[in-house]
Formats: sequence, structure tokens, C-alpha cells
Amino acid sequence: MRPDAVDGRRVVLGVGNLDRGDDAAGRFVARRLREAQLDDVEIIEKGGEATQLLAALEAASAAFIVDACASGVEAGALRRFDVAAQPLPSKAFALSSHGLGLAETIELARALGRLPPVCVVYAIEGESFETGAPLSPKVAAAITGVVEKLRAEIVTVAKQGEERDA
Repeated sequence: MRPDAVDGRRVVLGVGNLDRGDDAAGRFVARRLREAQLDDVEIIEKGGEATQLLAALEAASAAFIVDACASGVEAGALRRFDVAAQPLPSKAFALSSHGLGLAETIELARALGRLPPVCVVYAIEGESFETGAPLSPKVAAAITGVVEKLRAEIVTVAKQGEERDA
């Protein structure tokens, strides 16, 4: 990304479909973070359509994306990926209900020069993605931990940015 294209925005992007069980996990994390009222952090919820995600990342200096995944590990498990440093493993996100998957959208952002310099994906392992299903108990229980880890990382990134600017 061109340095002049970054505006200092920090965004949290909760991705998912509220009507498909654990696929909604990212959006529930975003809602909990919104309640925490973090300073200078834009909290966005999206269904996962690629052009919406690209627009949300536009000119951000730091982006934290939360989505459900299906990689075969235990439901509720949290995985963290630094996608500014390396591609997101598309196999873990192969069951996307979002059309173009998250891994492909991130690589498109990279190719277009729109990937923020700090870009992290938090993936919550889902159990049930059926239409009309609620969050599974394991994923619902994992959300609090994800919120706390993400909140701590956002604060750390903000402090690093302040130190760089000083």
C-alpha cells in the first residue's frame, strides 16, 4: 500500500451471516467490542461480500478481521493470522458462505495495494453453519476470550503507533 494512502484508521471487521449459526461469530465479536467503546476504532459488521470488505479496509493503517472458520479443530478454538506478513490459509476458510472467500479477498486486497500494513485475522472454529441455527455453545463461550485478546492487541497497536509518531 502506498504510504500516502494510509489514513491512520483502525478498523475491526466482524464478518459473518447472522442466519447461519456459528458463521455469525465475527459479528457477535464486533458487537461486544462496540459496547467496549474503544477510542479511535471503527467497528464494522459485514456479511462477507468481497467488495464490502475491500471498501472497509480502504486506507486503514490497521485492520482486525474476525470470522468463523472450519479447519477441523475443536469448535470454539481461536486462531490468529498475521495476514500482512503471509497469506491466510484458504483451506480453513473453504466453507465460506460469503461468495468469494476471506482468504481470496485478502489476497485481492494485497494485489490491489489495499491491504493495511497491520492486518490480523482472528478465526473462531465453528461447529454448525446451518441456516436458522443459533451459535453453538462452544462458539458462544469463545466470544468473550476473543473480545479480550482482540481488545488487548488493538491497544498495543495504538501505543506502537503513538510511539512511532512521537
